[in-house]
Amino acid sequence: MSNRHLARTIAMQILFIWDFNGKKNEDLEKEAESNFSNFTPGFDDEEFVRKIIKGVSDNINVIDKHIIKYATEWPLDQITIVDRNVLRIGIYELLFADDIPPKVAINEAIEVAKTYGGDSSGKFVNGVLGAIYKNVIQPKEVSAD
Repeated sequence: MSNRHLARTIAMQILFIWDFNGKKNEDLEKEAESNFSNFTPGFDDEEFVRKIIKGVSDNINVIDKHIIKYATEWPLDQITIVDRNVLRIGIYELLFADDIPPKVAINEAIEVAKTYGGDSSGKFVNGVLGAIYKNVIQPKEVSAD
């Protein structure tokens, strides 16, 4: 497993606990510290994990609006916590992480969803992120050429 893939998995786990506990920002840093010290000693890409969790928490309103808009069949609070936070990471990387190619962000989110979500999580995440790519990201790429 690559370091970045592992970092996204760790970020998803931290965001899962944060979301489960009511999205209190002080809990986010505490969960990150706990995770790093108890479960990933010696992990050498903590900064990438912190960038993801901070990026998601700082942009949660915009990110959640995209989930609501593109996961039309599912109210936000009815999406499983795993899928919701995998989507949040994927959307954060699509919209705000200029150093992550869109297809990498989508593929990584699908893989994390397949590993930690339910039977249809990979397809669900692919559908939502694919729609965002098609309607939000791709038009920007075309106009930039």
